[in-house]
Amino acid sequence: MSEVIATLKKDYIYNLMIKGKRQDGRGFKNFRDIKLETNVISKAEGSAKVTLGATQVLVGVKLQPGTPFQDSHDEGVIITNLELNPIASPEFEPGPPREEAIEMARVVDRGIRESGAIDIKKLCISVGESVWIIYIDIHVLNDNGNVIDASCLAAIAALMTTIVPNEQHGIGADVPLAMKEMPVGVTLAKIGSKLMVDPSRDEEAVCETKLTVVSSSDGSVAGMQKMGSVPFTEAEVLEAIDIACEKAAELRKLYLEELV
Repeated sequence: MSEVIATLKKDYIYNLMIKGKRQDGRGFKNFRDIKLETNVISKAEGSAKVTLGATQVLVGVKLQPGTPFQDSHDEGVIITNLELNPIASPEFEPGPPREEAIEMARVVDRGIRESGAIDIKKLCISVGESVWIIYIDIHVLNDNGNVIDASCLAAIAALMTTIVPNEQHGIGADVPLAMKEMPVGVTLAKIGSKLMVDPSRDEEAVCETKLTVVSSSDGSVAGMQKMGSVPFTEAEVLEAIDIACEKAAELRKLYLEELV
């Protein structure tokens, strides 16, 4: 019986979206309510929690001195991890990171790197010997859809409020992490020929494919990731980029610019 109900629910949501409607009454370009909190983990150098509808993501940032890579001897190191905690969804299981978690972590990481969000040369302590290693740990507390956008927003907010712990390691006075950019990720789900932002968990279950676009303040694309087997046309990709950049600018103004 539960399988029959699930099928009927999917059909209902799909037919609504084909008609240009959504289950929760939102427009196709509207996000659910967003709440951003920073400095929520006292032992982290930076932290943020994003509540997107019923989806909740917590990000903690830690810095430790370490050895630079041989091909970037005067640059800091960024390591991003994402945990799909079993308490967040019945579909998440304990154990090694799932492929889905690795993929989402890479999207967040790529957006930060390719946008040049962090001035990584200012993370050099001693050329060729010691640099700051930044650990960005993303924990999904509840999954009600669109974990990736919540993770992108929480990660950049956590970084923007991060303090480099120089004093703790005898390097000098503590300073804010040197930030140069505010990349924001926006995911669009495709149903038929229609695109909608911020898919809920139910919408993700019936959508044919998704595209995440991470953009910088100037509208340039810092990263993209497609999920699902159904292709996008060139026109749909261009439309998705335009919508994503437009919504990213709104999110940046509402939630990130006040952190500067």
